Amino acid sequence: MPLHRLVYFCKANEEPLSQVHQPKAMNNQNNIALRLELIWWCVTALILVVVLFPIYNSNAIYPFWGVNTIFIIVFITLTRYIFLLKHTFLGYVQWAKPLTVLMCIPLIIFLIREMHSFQIYLDEIGIEELFGHLSLRGQAGMVNYVRSEMLLFGVGAIVAAVLMPFRMLISFWRTHNRGTV
Repeated sequence: MPLHRLVYFCKANEEPLSQVHQPKAMNNQNNIALRLELIWWCVTALILVVVLFPIYNSNAIYPFWGVNTIFIIVFITLTRYIFLLKHTFLGYVQWAKPLTVLMCIPLIIFLIREMHSFQIYLDEIGIEELFGHLSLRGQAGMVNYVRSEMLLFGVGAIVAAVLMPFRMLISFWRTHNRGTV
């Protein structure tokens, strides 16, 4: 094969070679996003343990373990997705964005209902009853802690769940029209 044809053949094949390497780069980006996601879930679990440990340590019969856990996980995860979406797998998966928007509707309703149930419990029964076995000072501290912690993560989860559909719509539009997240 003459040299000029060989050069032409190599130049003609440069484009497909670069396209062959693109999925490998994309696969590497997915691996990084998955690792970051795993790290964030570990951080979320650590925060969950740190926040709930004082309640566990008080030996109280606490009826809000599940709801409190959901509030903390939803708050941290959705806040992370709102602000760091381009560093997550969800930022590049177009079909998951409308699904996330639709899933936020029942999530918001659930979070509001559970926050309302907690408020009714506070008003009618009172958290003080859960920590009656502690000293007055310990009881006041735990009541304050539980009320503040539940309100922080509950209201934060509701706000994050309300903002999440808007962030998904913006991201969907940006990805479709600009190619960014």
